Amino acid sequence: MAYDDLLAQRVRDVLKARADISERKMFGGLAFMLDGNMCCGLVGNDLMLRIGEAGCEAALERPHVRPMDFTGRPMRGMIFIDAAGLKTRSALEAWLAQALSHAQTLPKKASKASVAATRTRRTKR
Repeated sequence: MAYDDLLAQRVRDVLKARADISERKMFGGLAFMLDGNMCCGLVGNDLMLRIGEAGCEAALERPHVRPMDFTGRPMRGMIFIDAAGLKTRSALEAWLAQALSHAQTLPKKASKASVAATRTRRTKR
């Protein structure tokens, strides 16, 4: 599944000042990672956010928001926002701020390079 290139650029524009954000192709779309944890992404024309279970309860009461369910079952702590809910930069910024805030509470993940280096050191002993 492709993702909306224009929305991807809008997300990049909001996140560009952060050196701790990386991009990764994921879920047939594009994911934005904070310290190795996915905080948001794009699937088709929708913005996907990881905001935690408590954040989802309130978010799901808002228009243009639905559970992230592309597997056929809703994924806990994650939502989709359709394009109508992201028309303005301020709306996009607010949603991304919520996802970033949640991602900052998660433990940092080691990069693949540091994990590989650790494995190499262990096997040489």
